[in-house]
Order: sequence, then C-alpha cells, then structure tokens
Amino acid sequence: MAELVVKTDNIIRNIQKIDDFLKKQNIQWSLVSKVLSGDKQFIRKILTDDVTSRLHSVGESRLSSLKTIKEINPELVTIYIKPPPANIIKSLVKYADISVNTSLSTIEALNREARKINKIHKVIIFLELGELREGVVRENIVGFYKKVFRLSNIEIIGIGSNLGCMYGIEPTYDKLLQLSLFKQLLEEMFNKKIPLISGGSSITLPLIKKKLVPAAVNHFRIGEAAFFGTSPLYNKKFQNLSTDTFSFNANVIELEEKWNVPDGVISEANIGHTSETDADKPSHKSYRAILDFGILDVDVNDITPKDKNINFLGTTSDMTVYDIGQNINSRLKTKYQVGNKIIFKPNYMAVARLMNSKFIDLKIE
Repeated sequence: MAELVVKTDNIIRNIQKIDDFLKKQNIQWSLVSKVLSGDKQFIRKILTDDVTSRLHSVGESRLSSLKTIKEINPELVTIYIKPPPANIIKSLVKYADISVNTSLSTIEALNREARKINKIHKVIIFLELGELREGVVRENIVGFYKKVFRLSNIEIIGIGSNLGCMYGIEPTYDKLLQLSLFKQLLEEMFNKKIPLISGGSSITLPLIKKKLVPAAVNHFRIGEAAFFGTSPLYNKKFQNLSTDTFSFNANVIELEEKWNVPDGVISEANIGHTSETDADKPSHKSYRAILDFGILDVDVNDITPKDKNINFLGTTSDMTVYDIGQNINSRLKTKYQVGNKIIFKPNYMAVARLMNSKFIDLKIE
C-alpha cells in the first residue's frame, strides 16, 4: 500500500517555534488539529505535555476527534472551531470546553444543555468581515451579544472572525481593527469583559512582523503553519519553520514502455481524470509507472513529486499513472523498477484526505 509518512519531530519543533514567536507578541493560540483526523497514535505523538503546556487550547471541527482528544487527555482545553449543528449539542457540551458560534438558537440550546449538567460553556462569537462564510453580520452584533449575555450557563470569552478560508479575503489591519472596536463597544455597553479577540490564523502570521495586526488581537488559531511550516497568505514557508513534515510514498506496481497516445475510440464511459494529450504531436514511446493510489485517496493536484522529471498522465479510482520518460538517471542507470517507491510532497488538503483514506498506510516517525 501507498503510505503517508509523518515526521513528528519536525512538527513539534514548529509548534515550539510558533509558540516562542507568539509569546513575544503577547498572543495566545489554539493548535488547530484537524489534520490529525482523530488518529490516536498521531494525537499521542503530537499532543505531548510539553506541547500542550504551550497552548491555550486545541481546536477541532469534528466532534469525534474532540472526543478522542478528551479521552486521551481530559485536562486539555478543547475548542470546536465551527458553528455546531443542532444534533450534536449534548455531546458538544461534554467534549468541547469552548465553541465558535454565530447562531442565537444554537447558543440557547448550548445553554439549556450546559444548565442540565451544571456546567458553564464558553463561546467565541464570530463576526462577518467579508469572507461570507460564518459570522454574525455587523449591524446585528450588539443585539446578538445582548441576548447571549443574559444566558445563565454561557460565558462569552471572545469575539472573532475567519478570513482567508473560502474567498481568500486577506486579514488586513483595517478588518482586524474592526474586531478591536467592536470589543471596546460591547465592553462599554454591557460592562462586561471579553478576554479574547480571535482574529489570527496561519494566514495572519506574516503580518505580525509588518505591524499589520492590531495589538488588541490576542488569540490565533493555527494549523497549517504548525503542521506544514507555511502561511497561506503567500503560500510560502514562514520564517524558520520546517516544511519537511509529511511525505507521501507510492509504490510502482507496473512499469512499461508504452505509446503516448491512446489507441481506439475514446467514449464518454471513462471514469478517470487524465492530463491533456496533444494528438497532433508525433507518437512516441516512454516509460509509464502505475502507482498504487487513486482519486479515492487524494487529488493529484495536491501532491508534488520530488522527482521533477516525472509527469502526471492519468488517475482512476485506485491507480495513478506517471510518465517517467526514458527511465534513465544522470549516471545512465535505471531510475525506477517495479517495487520501488515514488515520493511526493503533499499539501494540507492532501494530508487531510490521505489521513481519512483506509487504503493508505500511516507511518508515524
């Protein structure tokens, strides 16, 4: 089977470096652990005592993953990082100490459930700042907070926003400043303290050094930078973080020299995805390697072969084909043969999908 290799030492060092960087800015942060996919071995390897002691909390978007984290470490503060659906409210109050919310009826349901078990459930309310995903529209925010402040078993610990995830709206200084101004307004109007402004994520990290993050923004939610060493703002490595954190290794299960153009009538019945074939070019032969993964496992657009001289040709449900040219290296030796592995660098989405494929081996180093 193809395998996903996890280099936990590099990930842990990334977490330590991010924590050191944010501490200098007086910023708390939550490790967004979605990429762990609730895998117990992976969770135990990453969420060590040294790591968790650095964190405000661990954030998840899957209730089953939060349950697993709490089972492994009941003392760890957990945060459900998207508005919860109504059918998980009971379990959410049990496994999430904090939740992100944008719906009054949902918070009221959380309050009823928390009251039943004599628990205070904490919430961060998100504002809509232009990304057009989750968030209370700004003109409704005062009335929204007023109603939530009245709930007996709900504690508002923050105001926040999510930028850069759907349309890629940048978290500019002006947008983040709006969170600061709303926090000041709400605290003055209701004589309540709102401890956190949760306005930062991996996309915001590069803006700190440029003084483009208001000082009042004091909570970040970070996944990509910790697990991949990159910020999606410029899709580049952030400072001295390691980007050598995951490797996807696929097995060569067939290697033959074949023509570059299919032979026969091409119908609409194909279920594969192929690269564009230029039928006007002269026919030629090259070596094709068939690898043991397919569309069900990962999108080929989310993985990059370490060997820059091989090219994607096509993929089906469980096999993928790459053109490896004449299969000769610089020393005029055979590069690949059946049984060898071809190594890929996966991005965030690739790892998320591979972690959820039951047809891929997981190797945690």
